Amino acid sequence: MELSAVKTSYARWAPVYDKTFGAITNVGRHKAVDYINSQDVATVLEVGVGTGLALPKYRSDVAVTGIDFSDDMLAKAQAKVDLHGLDHVKSLRQMDARDLEFDDASFDVVAAMHIISVVPEPERVMAEMARVCKPGGLIVITNHFARETGMLARVERLTAPFANLLGWHSDFEISTVLKQPGLTVIEQKTLPPMGMMTFLVLQKDIS
Repeated sequence: MELSAVKTSYARWAPVYDKTFGAITNVGRHKAVDYINSQDVATVLEVGVGTGLALPKYRSDVAVTGIDFSDDMLAKAQAKVDLHGLDHVKSLRQMDARDLEFDDASFDVVAAMHIISVVPEPERVMAEMARVCKPGGLIVITNHFARETGMLARVERLTAPFANLLGWHSDFEISTVLKQPGLTVIEQKTLPPMGMMTFLVLQKDIS
């Protein structure tokens, strides 16, 4: 996925995102935030905060920072913060997820909801997410990952060449996420609809 394509795609999606793709991915978003809220954590970085659909769902005592490359998406997110008085949202910043402007070990949790198959150089994004996560901290991911067999696997392969137009990689392999060193999978499960989405929790090694 090219960065220019990401920017163009999300400028196009921003006005209708909440009622289209945002609605489809609500199950994963709820699952991720509910999990984070159940943990003893104080700081969260949401990478690819988009239009801010998850922001109202965090516990009020969790300090949330959101980043996104798309100014159009961030404007929608800021409007939600202002409308609902979301004081726990400490900052929304325009940023390239491949080069996060935070110190090492800055956050208890780094969340990425339905964005890891969108960004250019996802391996580099994973490395950055791991870098800014505290030792023993959590990386929480919800995403669609390619299937190996079945009708949906064939559809994914057919639509893969249209990644720049669609705004995401339909054939994105889960190995891209799991091969990041220094992270251990502590939870993995499929989610509706039809098991198309996967919920992942990885813990950063302490040493």
